[in-house]
Amino acid sequence: MTRRPQAWSKVITCELQRPSKKKEMITYGNVNHPSAEVIQAVKGSCDKISSDPADVIPDADVIVLCMPVHQYRDALNRLAPYINRTKKEVYVGTVYGQAGFNWMVHEVERNYRLENVVTFAIGLIPWICRTMKYGELGANYGTKVVNVAAVTPRNKFDRLKEIFFDDITVRWHGGKGEFYQACSFLSLTLSVDNQIIHPCRCYGLWKRYGGKWAAEDDIPFFYKDFDDVSAECMMLLDADYSNVRDAVRKAFPDREFKYMLDYLTLERVTHNSKHANIKDSFKNSEQLALIKTPTMKLDDGTYGLDTEGRFFTDDIPYGVLIARWVGQEFGVETPFIDEIIEWAGSMRGEHFLKDGKIDLEYCLKEIGKTGIPPAYGITDVKEILD
Repeated sequence: MTRRPQAWSKVITCELQRPSKKKEMITYGNVNHPSAEVIQAVKGSCDKISSDPADVIPDADVIVLCMPVHQYRDALNRLAPYINRTKKEVYVGTVYGQAGFNWMVHEVERNYRLENVVTFAIGLIPWICRTMKYGELGANYGTKVVNVAAVTPRNKFDRLKEIFFDDITVRWHGGKGEFYQACSFLSLTLSVDNQIIHPCRCYGLWKRYGGKWAAEDDIPFFYKDFDDVSAECMMLLDADYSNVRDAVRKAFPDREFKYMLDYLTLERVTHNSKHANIKDSFKNSEQLALIKTPTMKLDDGTYGLDTEGRFFTDDIPYGVLIARWVGQEFGVETPFIDEIIEWAGSMRGEHFLKDGKIDLEYCLKEIGKTGIPPAYGITDVKEILD
């Protein structure tokens, strides 16, 4: 299912790539990408391509959302009326478990009286990947060594591993990418790394360069050129997150939260790496080397940070702000989280905080504006666990 069915080919190709030693750029469509070596090309066919959920959802046994986080809630409400109630089970999940995906699914379960849904969320996107030509060609730079997913009911994990998880990693990556079960969706919500990496790198680029470059060739790579300024921002933000995680562990001592980890520990687990510090984890990553900084061309011909992209629309209202709410409810001070929220808000004319607290009136005035628990009717922090 897609908003642009006319742009999709019946046959889709995914290229498993690794960075090339060559420096030149290659063009797909109107987009330039760094050159890469193609290790393997995998082709698949689409039986149905439609923008109408009535065309594709009733037959679906597994429904997977692959989209920006801030679009999950709207998509679920569009899909829910067409989920087949006669099936014993329908698996509804996402490839990226940021922002309390279970809260969103449980909301539509209540609203549409669905009783056969199994909910799942993968913690980190299993691979580094890029769209090379929309609806036709994608690039995959490899899988993480360890992948984590949360599932409810919990006893459905093994079945999902059999019918879905193994098919998207170990089957195509030489046995790599095994999936393991997280004890809670909250483990993913408070440790998945995009919400920590992206805002800090953008803030670091803004602090060092003003978030603006004269020419496209001047723009640093997002990861390969990771610097000390961005690393310091990440260390400060992750320290705030760690204080929130500690409060969660104290409040729910019966849960192990094995995969609710700080950034560097999670990176070592999922990549089986031994990086000594945050900066090295990015600069030495083959998987991440090709990722460019998301920018937009400005009216004066220069390039600036893309404030309309998901680094701002996902990782602040559906990432950092959730950690801020949990911390606030447990009485945890989060000074750098506040700094990031205030800076990102200033870039987009948003004000999520007021008088040192989350501005609930502002955050809840529009459906889907933020992903904090009160958006789903959860006002007691003790009710955030699945």
